[in-house]
Amino acid sequence: MNKSHTIRIKVNGTAYERAVEPRLLLADFLRETLGLTGTHIGCEHGICGACTVLVNGHSMRACLLFAVQLDGAEIDTVESLGTVDKLHPLQESFREHHALQCGFCTPGMLMTGVDLLRKRPLATDDEIRDGLSGNLCRCTGYEHIVAAIRTAVRERDEVSGKAVR
Repeated sequence: MNKSHTIRIKVNGTAYERAVEPRLLLADFLRETLGLTGTHIGCEHGICGACTVLVNGHSMRACLLFAVQLDGAEIDTVESLGTVDKLHPLQESFREHHALQCGFCTPGMLMTGVDLLRKRPLATDDEIRDGLSGNLCRCTGYEHIVAAIRTAVRERDEVSGKAVR
């Protein structure tokens, strides 16, 4: 018998307390329980990266985590990045560089990109590609995605006062 457990979790800055079954995946919790459908479910094996979210500031696959594991955690989904009226700088860069086609991989690419921009220098396209290697896209060939992240790196470095590469 699966007994539900109460978790307290903060998602996109909002605190929630919910009873969840032990087998409920974070991706399903976000989509079905909270109605945050930006987290896409692709392979359900952690390979495609479409379900990437930030858990306590680190990119993770929502299809590989049980909601009960995240009691007390802070989760950021693609919905936390920006609004239609004011896009996050990385979303704006994706728009400018046409870094999406069907859009299925885009939420995971954006969340991975946000994590990479916070943690890595991304001095070369090879470093950007390496950082994105866990996210699959079947439409774009990655060129526009890499260009979008490269632009975001330049903007990040200009703001922080680092030399532009």
